[in-house]
Amino acid sequence: MDLEFKKYRSPLVSRYASKEMSFNFSDFKKCSTWRKLWTILAKAEQQLGLEISSKQIEDMEQHIELNEDDFRVASEEEKIRRHDVMAHVHAFGVRCPSAAPIIHLGATSCYVGDNTDLIVMRDAMDIILPKFARCIHRLSNFAEQYQSLPTLGFTHFQPAQITTVGKRACLWIQDLLTDFQNAVRIRNNLRFRGTQGATGTQASFLALFDGNAGKVKELNKLVTEMAGFSKCYIITGQTYPRKVDSDILSVLSSLGSSIHKICTDIRLLANMKEIEEPFEKSQIGSSAMAYKRNPMRSERCCSLARHLITLSFNPLQTAAVQWFERTLDDSANRRICIPEAFLTADIILNTLQNISEGLVVYPKVIERHIKQELPFMATENVIMAMVKSGGDRQEVHEHIRVLSQEAAAVVKQEGGENDLVDRIMGDSYFTPIHGQMQCLMDPSSFIGRASQQVTEFLEEEIKPVLLKYEDFLQEVAALNV
Repeated sequence: MDLEFKKYRSPLVSRYASKEMSFNFSDFKKCSTWRKLWTILAKAEQQLGLEISSKQIEDMEQHIELNEDDFRVASEEEKIRRHDVMAHVHAFGVRCPSAAPIIHLGATSCYVGDNTDLIVMRDAMDIILPKFARCIHRLSNFAEQYQSLPTLGFTHFQPAQITTVGKRACLWIQDLLTDFQNAVRIRNNLRFRGTQGATGTQASFLALFDGNAGKVKELNKLVTEMAGFSKCYIITGQTYPRKVDSDILSVLSSLGSSIHKICTDIRLLANMKEIEEPFEKSQIGSSAMAYKRNPMRSERCCSLARHLITLSFNPLQTAAVQWFERTLDDSANRRICIPEAFLTADIILNTLQNISEGLVVYPKVIERHIKQELPFMATENVIMAMVKSGGDRQEVHEHIRVLSQEAAAVVKQEGGENDLVDRIMGDSYFTPIHGQMQCLMDPSSFIGRASQQVTEFLEEEIKPVLLKYEDFLQEVAALNV
């Protein structure tokens, strides 16, 4: 039996996460990025006049990707040194001995550690942003398709004024849009730590360049650009500001909140048999109750979303307890909460996309539920129609109140259907409007501007945001055909 099955494996990776996000937080990606950063540093230092040969840089470039032997050497060295970065400095030097004397020259551990974290988080954002856009796009298609289909609105989970299926979906989309825009902002504002030295003063690099501050600034600029960033932080301690982690996980946590709300709504609608998530032909809903169609995708999203929401507290606490220029009690915590936040966000976005692409709507069930409540909602329209036909408002109100109470008793005490319309049609007092009752009871006359609001929202707010991702969405659509 594979030894992997004899030790704990995080279900985030073993069961749910995408290959691309799992790789992004792998040791291979991390340690290869460390080597890229050491190589970038050596290149920049050479350009600025330090005695580093092209042969040394060439050797480093040829051994950026690690193999199993590299990890074995680093693991053995770490047992001795109790320092993961220095263990990998040693392993890199073993692989390219000519460069060993200049690897990590002038740098501190956070040069590779923190800068790699920023690269990995940037790449993670680039993985989830298109998935974000795809979910918004799919739900927008759903909203457009059902923008005019009346459905009962609910406040306090009690029947309220009628809305439409598409308008309700726009409530979901609007929350996702807020999270998406915040995520784009965070991604675009992300900076590099750069070459700041042990406490952020760049003293080691100033010494390397014999006090030439201009070269120190140019080194920082070169390394930042080679790493794919346009800006770096001018002010840091030993690490980049830990508020950055808090900002990023706050956005991801907010996404968790939004998806939890969406999937909770879907679960409640599934209970009412109005809307269901996709259910595969051979899928089993319950091991005991064969008839069940449990909304397990939505339940999974809610379960993982709660975990994602809780992760936002870790970086807040870490930022709060960073004494002076840095304390190391951030490290172990960050190794867990940052990858888990991105992995979880990736999972629930993938699952939400699956749900949104296969939502099933049952208009007849929705119509039946409306008919059960609409007579009560229509009473004000009935009163207005009677007044227009010459009735006294207060007298009409009393007549409709009595009939409404009688109909409510049938529903609540006898378990019968709402017969208020039949009572109105059978009461000669309401004869002046009997011919209008069908029009007065048309659900579409109760939805206000819901349908137009959907069109305006999708045209004015959603389509411009998705335009940047249009090529990606078309590519995905082609793959799904």
